[in-house]
Amino acid sequence: MPIWQGKSPAPDRAWPLCICNGMIQLTRLNGHSLYVNPDLIKFIESAPDTVLTLTTGEKIVVREQPSQVLERILAYRRQLATQAAAPEPVSDESSTDTQPNPGEK
Repeated sequence: MPIWQGKSPAPDRAWPLCICNGMIQLTRLNGHSLYVNPDLIKFIESAPDTVLTLTTGEKIVVREQPSQVLERILAYRRQLATQAAAPEPVSDESSTDTQPNPGEK
């Protein structure tokens, strides 16, 4: 997935939570946004900038504080759990009540 190259607000301003296609939105030090797969984050360090270490070994430096990154990861996981727990709607077309049984006349 390509990195969205938009400018993010200043770090002290509130940023709406954005979860898109299994990714969380974060901000590089230069102010450009990027999306990261939270399942690939292995470590979150504060040294003094926030450094994400991915399971691939790649390191990404972001503006968000470690607690903000964790908050977005937890929101992402809550969203997944909510979607998994929601019952799927039953379509009238898939109902077996209206279809004749091959053995019946």
